[in-house]
Amino acid sequence: MEAGFLFCSDPLRPVRPDPVFAEEAALVRALGARTALLDHDALLGGDTAEALARVPRGSGPYWYRGWMMDPAVYGALERALYERGCVLLTDARGYRRAHQLPGWYEEFAALTPRSVWQARPPGAAPAADELAALAAPLGPGPGVVKDYVKSRKHEWDEACFVPELTDHGRLAAVVERFFALQEGALAGGVVLRAYERFAEGGEARVWWVDGSPVLVTAHPDTPGTLPDPELGAVGETVRALGCRFVTTDLALRSDGEWRVVEVGDGQVSGVPAGADATALFTALADAGQLSGGSRPPGR
Repeated sequence: MEAGFLFCSDPLRPVRPDPVFAEEAALVRALGARTALLDHDALLGGDTAEALARVPRGSGPYWYRGWMMDPAVYGALERALYERGCVLLTDARGYRRAHQLPGWYEEFAALTPRSVWQARPPGAAPAADELAALAAPLGPGPGVVKDYVKSRKHEWDEACFVPELTDHGRLAAVVERFFALQEGALAGGVVLRAYERFAEGGEARVWWVDGSPVLVTAHPDTPGTLPDPELGAVGETVRALGCRFVTTDLALRSDGEWRVVEVGDGQVSGVPAGADATALFTALADAGQLSGGSRPPGR
């Protein structure tokens, strides 16, 4: 059976896709692929029965296309779908691996800025001495603060960029502000990354399905700028990661080397405005079932 697509529903009109994903859903239907709707709010509230009320039982394999969620919530979604005779083509382990930096960093270490991290719940930021110890392996120089998924790059000076990582007072102040702005949305913990200077020209988002680059778009933050990245080393690393549907955001460093800024699970990565995603959804629709067919989650 060919892959179907599970889209988030419109919170106000639950029989329709969320407006953010409506264009994608229309494209999928035009390609002749199956679609179903997920109530994302009900899922976050722990009501998986309500969340999946519009997913037909036994309706086969699905790619999810919708809002980000914590890996634990994704795992609950995977289990609930399996109980309905359905399967997610990206399992919970694969989602966590691609979605959160600690999952993909080891494979990409040579291609991305040096990073360290500490698992941390939302709430109080780590103390200054903890942060100093965490940052020590990065050595002197500027750095960037983020969580396992996102930064606060739009609050660059107050909650993202640290001019000198050995300035422990400034480091603590930036991290504290980052935690305050993230509040309950903090994902996984705190990440410190060595800062690398990139050339002007924006980032390219590369969409990979089963290790092949099926589409290159601009980054959603700069939809009018589309670099032309080199993909050889990145492709080898994506295949080593072993996740079926991922994105890589690439930028040209000031010394002329292409660098991986972020890796993401493709199911929750944004398509920039105006991009033609036909090739992407065609590849996903044709990707078919999991190797070996459906299997119980976690096995």
